[in-house]
Amino acid sequence: MTWQTKCRIEQPLYWLRVERRRAMVAIMTSAKANGISIEYETYGDPASPPVLLIMGLGAQMTLWDPEFCQAIADRGFYVIRFDNRDIGLSTWFDEAGTHDLSDIIAGTVTPAYSLVDMAADAAGLLDALDIPSAHIVGASMGGMIAQTFAIEHPAKARTLTSIMSTTGNLEVGQASPEALGALLGPPPATRDEAIERGVQTSKIIGSPGYPFDEARIRERAASDFDRAFHPAGMQRQVAAIVSQPDRTMDLKSVQLPTLVIHGADDPLVGLSGGQATADAVPDAELYVVPGMGHDLPLALHEEIVDVLVKNFARA
Repeated sequence: MTWQTKCRIEQPLYWLRVERRRAMVAIMTSAKANGISIEYETYGDPASPPVLLIMGLGAQMTLWDPEFCQAIADRGFYVIRFDNRDIGLSTWFDEAGTHDLSDIIAGTVTPAYSLVDMAADAAGLLDALDIPSAHIVGASMGGMIAQTFAIEHPAKARTLTSIMSTTGNLEVGQASPEALGALLGPPPATRDEAIERGVQTSKIIGSPGYPFDEARIRERAASDFDRAFHPAGMQRQVAAIVSQPDRTMDLKSVQLPTLVIHGADDPLVGLSGGQATADAVPDAELYVVPGMGHDLPLALHEEIVDVLVKNFARA
């Protein structure tokens, strides 16, 4: 059973919400960081080594499954997940207007912000939490942000993990036409359409080697729609991705224990994107998962947590 209590902390910028699911306890709140409001949630003991989880394009922090976050916390870490700017309950940039996809691809629009700005948000959140450095883990676009974080804020990163992501080199990590179409199609207009879109997209980009849990996906799609539905933010995030130069040369300067995790069957960011990332970062380790697509199935959580913790230990 789920229960929630809310209480005001005696600091004007913070709200505390405590949510309990089964044996999991998560602390949810917001903070001012890098000039915006960032909604975040934590698992585990604040005295433990911190792990910052950065999610991908158009995805709220809820796409990091609570079970996955708790599994990391159970290994003795303080886990922080958060909504990127322009998505979820963090600050939206609607005053910047919307971008047409064709204009974004053609490079004829000025992005409202960049991946550098989004990495600065993550660094600012650590500052707001009085955390000098953390293990940085990013998935998909979040992997791009994590890579940028390691380049721009190396003193704040203990380790780097890039999951199902790429370097920005357009010659690697290409998506299949079907996967790209599923992700970048016209936004749904209603709650029911959003749920169906979530199911159909998951069928296309998900992991073919693992069970497809349609009921779970429907439940999450409905919950995310009710929490915050903001397709315009996703458009602006696409512009941020497209506008950033290839990171390959900058990644060669990263001197952090680095792990690259990629699904062998990822149709959205091809395996070559992960291989290129591991090749770019000195001494990076590449972990390829057979049957994994562009998601983190429940059946893979323990395996992924195992390799994450091994990389954390390299610090």
